[in-house]
Amino acid sequence: MLSDIVSYFMQLVTIDSESLDERAVVDAVKEDLLSLGAEVVEDNAYVIIGGNAGNILARFPGRADIAPILFCAHMDTVKPGKGIHPQICENRICSDGSTVLGGDDKSGVAEILFGIKKAQESGIALAPIEVLFTVSEEIGLLGAKNFDRRLLKAAFGYALDAHRVGDLLLGAPAQNSIRITITGKEAHAGVEPEKGINAIRVAAEAIASMPMGRIDHETTCNMGVINGGSSTNIVPNKVILKGEARSHNPHKLEQVCLDIRHAVESAVQRHHYDFGFAGYEFVMHQEYAAFRIPEDQKVVQLALDALSKLQITAETTVGGGGSDANIFNGQGLPMIICGTGMNKVHTVEEDIEIKELQRGVEFINMLIRLHSEG
Repeated sequence: MLSDIVSYFMQLVTIDSESLDERAVVDAVKEDLLSLGAEVVEDNAYVIIGGNAGNILARFPGRADIAPILFCAHMDTVKPGKGIHPQICENRICSDGSTVLGGDDKSGVAEILFGIKKAQESGIALAPIEVLFTVSEEIGLLGAKNFDRRLLKAAFGYALDAHRVGDLLLGAPAQNSIRITITGKEAHAGVEPEKGINAIRVAAEAIASMPMGRIDHETTCNMGVINGGSSTNIVPNKVILKGEARSHNPHKLEQVCLDIRHAVESAVQRHHYDFGFAGYEFVMHQEYAAFRIPEDQKVVQLALDALSKLQITAETTVGGGGSDANIFNGQGLPMIICGTGMNKVHTVEEDIEIKELQRGVEFINMLIRLHSEG
């Protein structure tokens, strides 16, 4: 494990770890945790999700009279995340522009490790610490969903998976995933197109009348994938649409999903003919539930106190995306999402300020020390 956060972070992001292919980074991080004195175990989530590595749970012993504090981050990155070449661009770290940087969420991993290291070096008697590094977060929170919550002893935790250090996300929306299959009738597009029902056209009419984008301050929806047709001379008989809806309000989430379904039904009904008719299949399931943690809860107050002592401006808000925190809050473990300094994530323009990495370390260290003081 390298001695400074910048060098360590830059080394960490060079280890390929796209979702379901985290073996190399899991092996490296396990060694780093062991070097800090942790008891480390890896679960078998990969067997269930089809990856090549499991979640890492590390325990650092501490005072018996204080419950553990939990820190969580994910080790996978989005694509393109292979062959990352980090470089220092003035006061920031960025990639060479051909890949993401991987600060989402290796900045969280690095800051947790170095925050623990700094707290250990303080010489004070520390509370027990639990660290959970998950896999395949970026493709549906798969690692967290398949982790055995009963292994955790902490009463609350922090997911390091947001932007500016000082940002505290106290809530996040629920998400429903939607898969729609629209069927038509195949025919030769040049010889007898009038005997066909073009499934792409039906899908286009449905999409045109669906709610889309930001519905209100609590609700969004999106159709992100469309796949259909096999040749320009065949009237296509099948189209598959994939989308999502999110909301902090369960009633609004239900309504926007009903509106999407109604748009499909209406489009399909307009294409009933003597020679055949369009059809559809609508499959929806909840990826995760929403959560909202009041500001007076200990998990929030401890974070606010830590930021105050570091003279870092705190901003409490709610997020628009899902994270591992959704899963653990749904299982009864209060967890808020904290910023690490990551910027322009999920793009090849991603970067992180060096001072944010350093402030993230100080934040973790201060959380541990304040919790250890009781």
